[in-house]
Formats: sequence, structure tokens, C-alpha cells
Amino acid sequence: MNKVEQSTTGENKKSLNFIEAIVEKDLKEGRNGGRVQTRFPPEPNGYLHIGHAKAICIDFELAEKYNGVCNLRFDDTNPVKEDVEFVESIKDNIHWLGFEWGEIYHASDYFPQLWDFAVKLIKEGKAYIDEQSAEEIAKQKGTHTTPGVHSPYRDRPIEESLELFEKMNSGDLPEGAMVLRAKIDMAASNMHFRDPIIYRIIHTPHHQTGTKWKAYPMYDFAHGQCDYFEGVTHSICTLEFEVHRPLYDWFIDQLADSDYRPRQYEFNRLNLTYTMMSKRRLLQLVEGGLVSGWDDPRMPTLAGLKRRGYTPTAIRSFIDRIGYTKYDGMIDLALLEHSIRQDLNAKAARVSAVLDPIKLIITNYPEDKTEMMSSINNPEDESMGSRDVAFTKELYIERDDFMEDAPKKYFRMTPGRETRLRSAYIVKCTGCKKDDDGNVVEVYAEYDPETRSGLPGSARRVKGTIHWVSVPHSVDAEVRLYDRLFTVEDPANEKDKELAEMINPDSLKILSNCKLESYLGDAKPGDNFQFTRLGYFNVDIESTDDKLVFNRTVPLRDSWSKKN
Repeated sequence: MNKVEQSTTGENKKSLNFIEAIVEKDLKEGRNGGRVQTRFPPEPNGYLHIGHAKAICIDFELAEKYNGVCNLRFDDTNPVKEDVEFVESIKDNIHWLGFEWGEIYHASDYFPQLWDFAVKLIKEGKAYIDEQSAEEIAKQKGTHTTPGVHSPYRDRPIEESLELFEKMNSGDLPEGAMVLRAKIDMAASNMHFRDPIIYRIIHTPHHQTGTKWKAYPMYDFAHGQCDYFEGVTHSICTLEFEVHRPLYDWFIDQLADSDYRPRQYEFNRLNLTYTMMSKRRLLQLVEGGLVSGWDDPRMPTLAGLKRRGYTPTAIRSFIDRIGYTKYDGMIDLALLEHSIRQDLNAKAARVSAVLDPIKLIITNYPEDKTEMMSSINNPEDESMGSRDVAFTKELYIERDDFMEDAPKKYFRMTPGRETRLRSAYIVKCTGCKKDDDGNVVEVYAEYDPETRSGLPGSARRVKGTIHWVSVPHSVDAEVRLYDRLFTVEDPANEKDKELAEMINPDSLKILSNCKLESYLGDAKPGDNFQFTRLGYFNVDIESTDDKLVFNRTVPLRDSWSKKN
């Protein structure tokens, strides 16, 4: 969590994170002409997840804070894995979080410049065509304790490499026939300097450029150069790219023709308990049918979180809480859940929903009478006002709010005991009706007309309060109870377990006979509510006028830690 310190003006303000401190130092020193320019550079090979949101926030908020610009760039250098579907979802996610980019770029926009740069390296004797297999190249790279071995093609004549480089893009060569490698240092302590591959052959058509290119730049070659072409000043990456930074700088050194240069800085990636962040593993979940899709509400994707009912405010608040550091750690998922509870507690209307209904009959209440009870929409926000809720002789209550033979500390409905019906009356349970199998099908009670909410009689001390829904004024709904997808705290490090073995069997329960107050009949997809006593819920995108579908966003309290 960001610290709070006292400013010289006496006002409380957050201390700078280490990246902001770097930016302020650069501005003070006049570096890059006082400009701040960032970029968010996703590869369009999957849906963004909560970890990407952390990167989005630092990139866009830095630019916003220091009157700069943040551009969106799709690092689309591998057409095998990329798709327009992912491009559009990324743009939607950024807008949903509340950010606006300056310009949209694609790494593929720079393929001509990157090609020319590669040719320049070949002509300068700093790159060569290698015809070895990927396995042979990997074997010759050596280890962290032993130097690599020179490729037999390392001293290939420049003209020959130039000719073969052109041939790589002709379409006449099969994939894997040859690669272009930078000629740096096969004995370097940094493995990335050991003649890295910078171009390979791919025949898959590109979603932007079609079949124009057959030779494609590697990420390490394209990324820094694209930063340079665009005028990026602060290239913010996660810590796994720290070892790539010297190579990033080496390429810029070969390319730069002025004092300007982008600089890379790294922050800790987001690791969440009971969550997996790898796009590859998330794709396995989707393709293996373990989830319904990229937007399954159990997924850590922004599309999944949005569908589950998480809000941009909650996600940005969560990211602000965890902050940015130079060391990796594990964040408790409970903190993200706390953030959404806090946000929805302030803005979500309180409504009544009975998920496992049983009928309660008020035996001394008139058959044909309907009273409208006033119910406050949100006690945290008076401006949300109140609404009228119908009260009738027959009500639905939760099945577990009645117990025929209740223990001493059971304060809900049981024969002979008084219970408060929320925003209505105090009632005394008189008994129940069972079916032939001994299951309770109806509960009976008598009400005290002097105890209507707001009347003096309502002040009578009663320990238990339950919610209810009028039978004739209820609407039917399907309710999906979502929980954590995995049963293990750190599924990414469970190397000996298949994904299916780690799936929480209770991560989704579908309830089909739920009864909701009529107010929810007009609810639209994306609307958030607090179901009184049960948790926070939102309307699913599959919901229709004929079939309401609600997703549980999060329970009212964190019960997971107590159970596990």
C-alpha cells in the first residue's frame, strides 16, 4: 500500500512510487526535452487479465499525472497466435477501466523500418543468417556457467547474408529453414547477448499485413525499436524483462542517431492467490472446456471480472493499494475481494432475493391485503432514496431461515420464537407443514400488527431478522454462485498437477428456482445489487426479459479463509 506523508503545505498526499520518482528526476534534469511518453504494448494473443490492469494503470496514470501521452501499441510480431478478436477486446478493456490512449500503433506498422534496421546490422557485420535448427542453436548457447559456441555460419560473408535475408521473405523457404541472428558475444554473462535470433520465417497470414511478410522480427528486436520510432520516454515492463534490458539498450545504441532514447524500467508483476495469470494456461482452461470461455466469471481476465460484477473503480483501487515495487510477491485474493465489497457497499442498492425458497404463510394476515413497505435502497447513500416493497399473506423465505428443532443460539425462525421480517413486522412462528418424505414445504406464523417498521411496537427486542419476498409479487431468476476457480493457493507452481485436478468443484453452483422482489424485474445486464444477507450480485450478459440471470460477484464476508 502506498504510504501517506505530510507535504510542506500541510496537506496529506501519497508518496511517490519508485517509477514516479524516476519520472520526476528526469523532468527536473530536462531529459527528453521534458516530455513524458509511455505506451501500453500488449500482444493480441489473448484476453487481458487483472495483471495487465496493473500495467495499464501505471502506463496511463503516469502520462496523465505528468501531462504526457500514453499510446496503445499492439506488439503483433507473431501472426500464429494473434487475432482481431483479441485486438478489439483489449481496446474495450482499456476503455472500461476508464483510460483513453493518444494514438494506436502496431509493431507491424514498423515492419519496413525494422527490416531496414536489420539490413543495416548485416551490412555492419553485426548480424548474420544461420541455417541451423532451433535445437542446434539452443545447444550451442551454453549455460550460465559455460560460454556458448560460435555458429558455423557466424562469419558468413555479408553479401551472402543479405541475399539470404531477402530470400527469407520470399516465401520460397520453409519455416525453420534459417534465421537472422545478431552478432554480439557468445561468452556474455547475459544469455540474451549470445547472438539472439532477431528474425524467423512464418507463413501464417498476418491480421494486419496479410501475406506481405514471411520474415518476422522477434519481440526483443521489435520492442525497443518501436519505442524509439514512437518517441517513448519511459518504457515500463514487468520484472521478467529486467534481464532483457541490456539487449534493449544495445539495439537502441545501434539505431539511435540523436540524444533521445527510450529507457526501460521494471516493476513487480501481479501474482494473486488461487489464481493463474499465464495466458498460455488460461488458454488451456478455455480450450479444455474447464471454463465457458475467456469471459467466464471465474477467470482473472478483465472480461471475466466485468461479467462477474467487478467495477473499474474496485480494480483501480486494488491496484493502488498494492502499489509498485522492484520485488515479486504474492497478493491475497481477499484484498481484491475487499476492494469490490468496499465499492459496491457504497453504490449498490439493497434488495431481497430468496435463493432456496420455502413458503411462509402469515395465518392471521388478511387474504386480500397488500401493504407497501418502505425499504431504504442504500443506507450508505441517502441520495439513492427508498422504494416500496409489497407485503402479503404469503411470502418466500430462505429454507435455512427455518428450523423445526433449533439449537439455543439459532435466532431465526423456529416454532414459539419471534423473528423480525426486515422492513415489515415481527412474527411468531407457529409451526410448519411437511410432505410425505418429511420435507418442510410451508412455514406458519402470526404477525403483530403493532410492530410494523416505524411504529413504536417495532422497537421490541427481537434477536433474529430475516429477509423475504412476496409470493404474488416475486419474479423468477437463475442465480449463479461463483467462487474461486482453484483449490490450491499457488496453482501456477503446482508442476505435478493437471489443471483439472486443481479446479474447485464448488467454483460454480447454479440455482434455478430463485425468487426475487419485483423491483429486479427491470434490471439490465451489468447492474449491481446487494442481495440482503447474501452478498453482491450483478445481472449476467445472458439475462433476458424472459429469464433473469444473476451472478454472485462476492459474498458479504470473506468466509474462504475460515474454511480453508
